[in-house]
Amino acid sequence: MGKRIVITGASRGIGRACAEEFAKNGDSVMICYNKNEAAADEVLEKCRSFGAVCEKCEVDVTDEISVRRMISLAEYKLGGIDVLVNNAGISENGLFSDFTVEQYNRIFNTNLLGQMLCAREALKVMKENGGRIINVSSMWGICGASCEVLYSASKAAVIGFTKALAKETALSGVTVNCIAPGVIDTDMNRRYGKETMEALKEQTPLGRIGLPEDIAKAAVFLAGDGARFITGEVLNVSGGFVI
Repeated sequence: MGKRIVITGASRGIGRACAEEFAKNGDSVMICYNKNEAAADEVLEKCRSFGAVCEKCEVDVTDEISVRRMISLAEYKLGGIDVLVNNAGISENGLFSDFTVEQYNRIFNTNLLGQMLCAREALKVMKENGGRIINVSSMWGICGASCEVLYSASKAAVIGFTKALAKETALSGVTVNCIAPGVIDTDMNRRYGKETMEALKEQTPLGRIGLPEDIAKAAVFLAGDGARFITGEVLNVSGGFVI
């Protein structure tokens, strides 16, 4: 019997790749998206083509009521939740000296508070039978990125959140781990342009930009039996960029 998976930010990029990889694995998937329903429908159709039970849900991860609705819908449609993939996130670049409080709130509310709210509500379902929480951070949360101070700080906070929550939930049978992607070929990164992406590729020891599928496979691993004794860890999937 497959697992029941809830994935935020699943309409594109890493989230979409995770949804498709879990569906291929025979798992049931709740595809959660914020605004782009058309993209979510595409993912839904693709995942169902693998024979998986898949549903979709619109959610604003920064809103408590919206998150509670997502978890309730997952319970109803999937029959429970075994794995939460906290993937929804945003990035904005610019000089630190120019940042605004509005930018800070927008980035931290989505990247950190959103993961906390989703985890809090999912734990209410998982506490009886255990489960897995997989938070998506970034390699910039480990080493920092110039002109992305707010993003880097929010992703570093995700790592701290992961480690602390892992200690708190261990006796409940819930593992909490984190994936720190390197430079991945997503819409978020393509905005930097070909020249910057080529430079980042050259800085990556494995000599290529990562694919969303690389992160998805790491998520499937952390959700599987092979990771049952792993908790509080940061899986660095960066092609050697951060060692």
